[in-house]
Amino acid sequence: MKGEGLDANTFISLSQNRLLIDVRSPVEYKKGHIPGAVNIPLFENDERAEIGTLYKLKGRQIAIDRGYELVAPKLDYWVKQVREMSQEQAVFVYCFRGGMRSNSFTWLLNQNGIDAKLLTGGYKSYRQTVIRLFETPQRFVLLGGATGSRKTDILRYISENNLLPVIDLEQLAHHKGSAFGTIGEREQLPQQIFENMLYNCLQLQKNVFLMEDEAMSIGYNKIPYPLWLQMKKAPIIKLVIPFELRVKKIMSDYGNASVDELKTCLLRIGDQLGGQLTKECIEELDNGRINSVARTILNYYDKAYAFQHEKKKDNTFIIVESGTDNLEENAERIVKVFKELCRT
Repeated sequence: MKGEGLDANTFISLSQNRLLIDVRSPVEYKKGHIPGAVNIPLFENDERAEIGTLYKLKGRQIAIDRGYELVAPKLDYWVKQVREMSQEQAVFVYCFRGGMRSNSFTWLLNQNGIDAKLLTGGYKSYRQTVIRLFETPQRFVLLGGATGSRKTDILRYISENNLLPVIDLEQLAHHKGSAFGTIGEREQLPQQIFENMLYNCLQLQKNVFLMEDEAMSIGYNKIPYPLWLQMKKAPIIKLVIPFELRVKKIMSDYGNASVDELKTCLLRIGDQLGGQLTKECIEELDNGRINSVARTILNYYDKAYAFQHEKKKDNTFIIVESGTDNLEENAERIVKVFKELCRT
């Protein structure tokens, strides 16, 4: 039943815009999967647990026999489901190690006239490919600047208008990168899914690209360490705009959030702010003086930002000063400096 499979790079390339099927259990799929994959589990979570227990206690053959009993009633449904979803095009199948689950499913589809391809080594092989790319030298420039400088807005403007190739880490992480970064964002995804989406973005980059200067942790997603080491040496275009304009940006992003939500976020940096200042900020929130709290928080982040940048001795900094928060004007400034930097 074991079929000839494709290596990870070939599998990923050929499966673009095709039906990609993950036959692992829902709990495995939820932890991490190839972006775009549809979960058609051979075994539900409880079924997988049952088979695993049988394998340990009674041996491989009894576990296999029980597996066949569980999947037999589902075979016709799976074939019909895949045929409808694939629209007569090739489909691509994987499990964890490229073993019995994906081999069996691929065999079933091929026996029923559906052209199915198998990922050799399964999801494990794919993840090894992902990690290797993070270890590969990348060519990028970072966009830096104090909190409220509209860095993320600028990146998205540049990307949407095809001015430069961009990778938006905060968009991938569903997080704005600060203690208040969850406000207005979707729930963050598991780390493996974040990494897999980042892999997709990186493999598309053929030239030097622009990326925001981030801390290693973006909420509970973390930039892969090998890529983070490269970021510590990349050139940084640092945008500097007036403090009052940055207060305006903070108010725009967080001014309509609930007081309870703001308090929860504020307490995340309570140790760094200190007990007295945290207490004062909470009192200001209770009294509706969010603008005052925004100023306090910006001063805190400015000091933290300056401290972090003092440690970045291996980075080259290019300062871009602007008296405006106009998105188009500042984006044009960044693009101009980026292109000049890439010519040198």
